[in-house]
Amino acid sequence: MKLAILGSGMMVRDFLSIAAEVPGIRLRSIFGLEAVRGELDALQAQHAIEAVHTDYDACLADPEVDTVYVGLPNRLHFEFALRALQAGKHVICEKPFTVSLAEFDQLRAEAETRGLVLVEAITTQYLANYRAIKQRLPQLGQLKLIESNYSQYSSRFDAFRRGEVLPAFDPKMGGGALMDIGIYNVHLIVGLLGRPQAVAYSANIERGIDTSGLLVLDYGTCKAVSVGAKDCRSAPHSNIQGELGSILLQGHPNLCERFTVSLHGQDPEDVDAKVHPHRMVEEFMAFEAMIANNDLAERDARLEHTRAVLEVVTEGLSDAGVTLG
Repeated sequence: MKLAILGSGMMVRDFLSIAAEVPGIRLRSIFGLEAVRGELDALQAQHAIEAVHTDYDACLADPEVDTVYVGLPNRLHFEFALRALQAGKHVICEKPFTVSLAEFDQLRAEAETRGLVLVEAITTQYLANYRAIKQRLPQLGQLKLIESNYSQYSSRFDAFRRGEVLPAFDPKMGGGALMDIGIYNVHLIVGLLGRPQAVAYSANIERGIDTSGLLVLDYGTCKAVSVGAKDCRSAPHSNIQGELGSILLQGHPNLCERFTVSLHGQDPEDVDAKVHPHRMVEEFMAFEAMIANNDLAERDARLEHTRAVLEVVTEGLSDAGVTLG
């Protein structure tokens, strides 16, 4: 994977901290605005990135680049991913993939037409502990309830309440609690159970954006709730309850650090199957293999999951009266 990295924010810096630990990745270039050229140059020197670009066309014209990692703000994902696909590059795009189903469908059609890999960078689905949870689900018998809570008081919330327009709380920028933080819960739940029969979102809304809320996913005999907040905090956890026992995941759903299986009549079992301490290593190992092997079947399976999550989020936001974009 000969990678062009778009952006210089927190997610990009987090990825760069572990990029050298993923076999097969070559850091060909990093792209950003001229206004942050100093930051780009510093990242280039720190991580041995081969080139710096402030012109996206020049970045895409580089024949040494075969893959683009989109680590830009939510609202820019679609435009920059589409241009990369049109230039014949594979695309790894940070969550949330797009802010609308129409944008998602256009990107997928472009990738399919050109035979390119297109995937969402959402760590949960690639973590060994998450896969272990899925393998343990039958032990719980008929599932009844799932609760996933990711609530974190935003460092930008006070400024938002003072009237400042910030991307994290801007509907035009694809902000809000569900798209930014609650979507991790949705990825966990939909990854386990698939599309629900019905979705409802009860949200706290200020100036047209959800600052926190409860998203209920109805699976018939099983009900799931995603609690996501940027205006208050709580200890993150996910609890999966069935007729024969439960699985408790302590911590954030996008980390899946460890979990406890408690079956009726048995001692609780603590499980930690993680491959690497950093959450992004396993997903980029999977992306590198997918691109190296041109595994379009795996691409399609991952895109189906991403679309299912986006369908749930879209229905939830509509139910709460929130319009993005």
